[in-house]
Amino acid sequence: MDRSGSHVAETAIKSLSAHLQDDSVRPLVEEALTIICKVIAANSVDVMCNCYASHVLRTLLCLCRGVPLDRCGYFLSKSTTGLAERLNSKNFPSKKDDTANFQPGFPNLLKLLVTEMLEHAKKCIKTLQVDQFSSLVFQTMLRVLAGDDEALLHVIPVLLGCKDNKKAEDNFIETTVVTELKNLLKESKFSHLMEVVLEVSPEALFNELFTKVFRNSLFDLSSHQHGNFVVQALISYASNQDLMELIWEELGPNMEGLFKMGRSGVVASLVAASERLHVNEHKCCQVLAEAVCPVDESPKWIVPRLLFLDSCFTWEDKSNWSWQSGAKMHVMGSLILQIVFRFRNEYIQPYITSITSMEATHVLEAVGDARGSHVIEAFLCSGASGKQKRRLVKKLQGHYGEIALHSSGAFTIDKCFTASNLSLREAIVSEMLAVRNELSKTKQGPYLIRKLDIDGFAASPDHWRSKQASKESTYKDFYTTFGSGDKKLTKNDAFLADTSNNKSNKKIVKEMRKEIDQSLGSAAPFLSIQNFKSNPKKRSNKVESGFDIAATATTRKTAKKRQRDGDLSKASLKKVKASDA
Repeated sequence: MDRSGSHVAETAIKSLSAHLQDDSVRPLVEEALTIICKVIAANSVDVMCNCYASHVLRTLLCLCRGVPLDRCGYFLSKSTTGLAERLNSKNFPSKKDDTANFQPGFPNLLKLLVTEMLEHAKKCIKTLQVDQFSSLVFQTMLRVLAGDDEALLHVIPVLLGCKDNKKAEDNFIETTVVTELKNLLKESKFSHLMEVVLEVSPEALFNELFTKVFRNSLFDLSSHQHGNFVVQALISYASNQDLMELIWEELGPNMEGLFKMGRSGVVASLVAASERLHVNEHKCCQVLAEAVCPVDESPKWIVPRLLFLDSCFTWEDKSNWSWQSGAKMHVMGSLILQIVFRFRNEYIQPYITSITSMEATHVLEAVGDARGSHVIEAFLCSGASGKQKRRLVKKLQGHYGEIALHSSGAFTIDKCFTASNLSLREAIVSEMLAVRNELSKTKQGPYLIRKLDIDGFAASPDHWRSKQASKESTYKDFYTTFGSGDKKLTKNDAFLADTSNNKSNKKIVKEMRKEIDQSLGSAAPFLSIQNFKSNPKKRSNKVESGFDIAATATTRKTAKKRQRDGDLSKASLKKVKASDA
């Protein structure tokens, strides 16, 4: 518990972990840890409330669980999963993901330490719930127990102040503590603890917490400076549609009120959960749009107002609000728009109308802002049509080189290039060629030079056009065969794997597209569209181009993968095999 001694103790614990790979030494390490655990457990309340000793205790919990101590700093400092991480994860992370890389720990010692700590904590749990350092220890305890539902069903009720945690399976939370819990959710230290409780809780306990503690109190909690973060965690970790429906009933109609109170994080969590669980998706997009832009106004203001969310709701007369040139764009507004552009195309038409109606100077300014550029990229990866995407890309014409030299501009140019047709791609590469030397010195420049084949364009524009045409033709042929079937491509549409709203199809087509790009990048000479579509009987039987081999092999491989996933019929697979023959 001494400022200097705590560092010695922590180093000693870490030195023990260095010997765990040696099985012959492991019994000696366990013997030493047993003595340490017994001493600390007997004085656990004093230790966990001490600013120095609490950190040692958290390291000890990690070691007993088998958390690699080189990752311990991340594990200990990891507050409830960051909001940005929650919102940007298309596949929501499992609560058990962190345990995948754990080492064999000392489960018996962990059980001993946790049991003793809880026995001592029961006597003064109300004090420990609001203490900064004990809260951090409890958070670590919950994280090392993540995935062990039996242990969590014993530990969590104690931490929430329940005296008798040996209840029936459907009654973990005592009604006598519910009122106190609702008050505690507005306490800074306990709110952090509750976020972790929600992160690791088994489903049955999570549902009971919602029913007894949160239901009919969500808007009130959302209005509080600490309670709103707990609501965000609740929404983010909700795992079923029925629960999400109940949450939506309380918060969905109040989006505008949440924005006015400055609780955009709650709105972002609500929108993300709606998209993730497919609950009220159309209604969610509609209510969000109306919150920032009433139905009697032009929808062109939806995206700009979300980009400058704070100024939009502090403006005296929102109808007279204008683009805030030079101001920083809003983090949460940017995240909300990125989520919105993951929704199905038919739900987000007002947002597409808004972003494609932006003035060219405003689009350029958005691309120059780190937050705004993510929104532009999200739109270019959305389910909007190729024509709509190119409408936005054309507004950047004359500035592609300038954008590419920006710190994050290479990613935007990459998305613009993918969304473009052949003539627009040529315009992009022409501007890139003018700044090639400067571009090669930037961090992402070499990647962009390879991806757009700028050197190939400089050497032979006709050859470059032939390669691009061959790629696009192959993409379209593949999409026609394996696409989702809900969108017809015309000759004016560039092939985009991202236009499919079917997420499994999107992933497969994206992989196939990457392989074709690599194949076409290494094969020479490249075939033009005409050669690719010529009668195969007229081709030489002795030589197949690298393009044909790669495209056929990739198509066959993708078809078999999709058949395994149940996405492709046997008849379609036979068709692919027949084409191979």
